[in-house]
This record gives sequence, structure tokens and C-alpha cells, in this order.
Amino acid sequence: MSASARFYQMQADNCAAAAAASVLDNQRETLLRSQAAWLQLAAREIKVSLARVERERSSKEKDTDG
Repeated sequence: MSASARFYQMQADNCAAAAAASVLDNQRETLLRSQAAWLQLAAREIKVSLARVERERSSKEKDTDG
């Protein structure tokens, strides 16, 4: 997992913990929405990183074939 994906995951975890500790419903809902957004960012970063690795692998295969 990349550093930014780890950061996004850490932020999501912080939001989840804060939501669990929140007494106010509207604050909890806001924190849970923030958690979801951080998780989406982490998932997107992981997807992009995996695609990059695959492109590099494919490029290296083409270089060795030709």
C-alpha cells in the first residue's frame, strides 16, 4: 500500500473513532461521511497504484520481447 493510501486509511480510522465517541448525531453523521470519503480516496489510490505496477510490468515484458 502506498504512503498516501496508508494516510487516507489512517484518516478514515480517525473519523471512525471520532464518530464512535461523538455524542451529537449530526457530528457523527458528518464524521461517517468523512470516513467514507477517505476510504474512497484510499481505494482509488490503491487501484491507481496497481494499474501503474501492471503497466510497468507490461512495458518491461515488451522491452524484453523486442
